[in-house]
Amino acid sequence: MKRKNLSATKKTLNFYLAKLKDPQIQKLYKVFSKNLESLDLINKKIMVGVSGGNDSLNVLFFSLCYALKHKVKLYPVIIDHKIRKESTNEAKYLKYKLKKYFNINCKIISRKISKIDKNLQSYARDLRYELFLKECNKHKIDCLLLGHHKDDLIENFFIRLLRGSGLKGLVSFHKNVTDYNGLKIVRPFLSTSKNELIETNKKTFGFFVDDPTNNNDKFLRSRIRKLLKKLDNEGLNFNKFYLTLKNLSKSDQVIEFYVDKNILENSKYFEKDKKIILNQSFFHNPEEIILRSITQVIQRISRKKNYPRGKKVISLIDSIKFSNKNVKLTLSGCIIEKIQDSVIIYPEK
Repeated sequence: MKRKNLSATKKTLNFYLAKLKDPQIQKLYKVFSKNLESLDLINKKIMVGVSGGNDSLNVLFFSLCYALKHKVKLYPVIIDHKIRKESTNEAKYLKYKLKKYFNINCKIISRKISKIDKNLQSYARDLRYELFLKECNKHKIDCLLLGHHKDDLIENFFIRLLRGSGLKGLVSFHKNVTDYNGLKIVRPFLSTSKNELIETNKKTFGFFVDDPTNNNDKFLRSRIRKLLKKLDNEGLNFNKFYLTLKNLSKSDQVIEFYVDKNILENSKYFEKDKKIILNQSFFHNPEEIILRSITQVIQRISRKKNYPRGKKVISLIDSIKFSNKNVKLTLSGCIIEKIQDSVIIYPEK
């Protein structure tokens, strides 16, 4: 290695090690590293989603600290969704800033926009995950780090509450580690507030890129964010609310245990024919257990990314349970056929 490169490496190492001496930064690094220590990083590679916000820049900073300490290879990625005309310039500015002042090489990934036939923010989120997954597969990376925090968790709860979600939907964002088509998605700061991340970022990179949609009332999340500020001013204790959310998550885990038990004991999968047969006892469970169980088996057969809609699944269950005749229905790319006391689920051709 050239002398200049050795000097730059030493300077980079000193920058991060010096910052870690700060008590506040050291505290967050412990939270961060604890989340990563439980993972099995097979290829010693990590991808980091960098949006330019305080949250993602914190994840980037602590990922670099972790990579230096544990000899892990880092892949920082910026997604340019191209939905807003300013997004490309913002991505280029973020890439330039991180390279010039911190010697961090980020890759910008984008894709030409196809027809948007759903909620704009949902489209942007799905696009980000698809692009991340494709890039991770390309480099054989099985771990993606994202910067969601405690405030996102609470916002997500209220958004789903307004949309009529059940328990699973309300707490679906609560896990620090989730799976997306075989990719581990890690959110190390779900127990950390936005304000804490803002203060930490001031001491590390010292800048952020603001997303104008955060203050745009056109989007539900922005309106919820403003509502939560008002509730905070009225005395709603978000720390206690967060504990309530954790308790709800524990209840959800109990339900998931019985869902797994129901599928294991009352269904049989035939690999050759790609079909699942459910016996009569599969439907002798509380409504929520049946709903989640049949949703999971349908998704397994259809292999679609999204779960089938709850209302359609409930209607399907009612048709199976309360009909004395044979039933043949379709849902989410599957044929669901009731024949006497059994239900067969197989893919549509």
